[in-house]
Amino acid sequence: MLRLTDGMSEWWFRAGLEYPTVAVFAFFAVFVFGSCLGSFLNVCIWRLPLGESVVTAPSHCTKCGYEIRWYDNIPIVSYLVLRGRCRCCREPYSCRYLVVEALTGVLFVLAFVKVGLADQPICTVFPYWAMILLAVAASWIDAEHRLIPDALTIPAMCFGVAVSAVCPSVWGIESRLYAPVYALISGAIPALFLALFAIIGKKLTRKEVLGWGDVTFIAAVGMLLGLPAAFFAVAAGSLAGTFYGIGVAAVLKRPVARVKIAFGPFLAGAALVWLFAGEKILRWYLVHGVHLPPAP
Repeated sequence: MLRLTDGMSEWWFRAGLEYPTVAVFAFFAVFVFGSCLGSFLNVCIWRLPLGESVVTAPSHCTKCGYEIRWYDNIPIVSYLVLRGRCRCCREPYSCRYLVVEALTGVLFVLAFVKVGLADQPICTVFPYWAMILLAVAASWIDAEHRLIPDALTIPAMCFGVAVSAVCPSVWGIESRLYAPVYALISGAIPALFLALFAIIGKKLTRKEVLGWGDVTFIAAVGMLLGLPAAFFAVAAGSLAGTFYGIGVAAVLKRPVARVKIAFGPFLAGAALVWLFAGEKILRWYLVHGVHLPPAP
């Protein structure tokens, strides 16, 4: 008999075996929920860089202005039924709409499963989902416009602190007072590090080496996933971005210094890697990492 007093990992495993229909329905519901939020992300990705409201104005075709009806705005389904075109003018929509909705739904399900398999408090899934939303939206906007709007990062930071206060167990802390403080510190330290790098880099090179959106983004990562996640995102994102920049420079036959890339997608990708594999990465580092010899 399945009991809620079982460990979370055992509960997930046994629930899937004893009630497979319920498990499938739960995964489907989470996928639909994620896809719906992915649909809203598409609105943010299009409107925030233009300074438009993401709440008041109804969804409409960017070509002819046709106001999209609810039945044409069902995530994934409407795009496939309309074959990616506007019902009115038949102009094709960007494949981004389908990709973002499907990707967000899949990542939501994976995060939901991870919380169960990792024996984490169920409330941990909420900062995970928030991180996924932030990563997807910020990556796409930064790749297209070279900016990460504060309208994305600041709400994410506030959400991370709020979740810490309501459910401090996400950090393994019992105190509702100390958990938000830890979240703030986890965001402030890596953000300060990147801010100093941006200031010093600008003074040395006399040009922007890092956008302030990247600074606020990494602060949000720290407040949602913790200090190790933020530092991993900085390190792994910087490494991946450097190799990408070198590759682009080689293909275009330009000096590396003249190649401009968006740093946000690399930070976001690294943050998601930590979200899904952070424990394994940390465990590997503790076992195989660099160990300094003892002092003589």
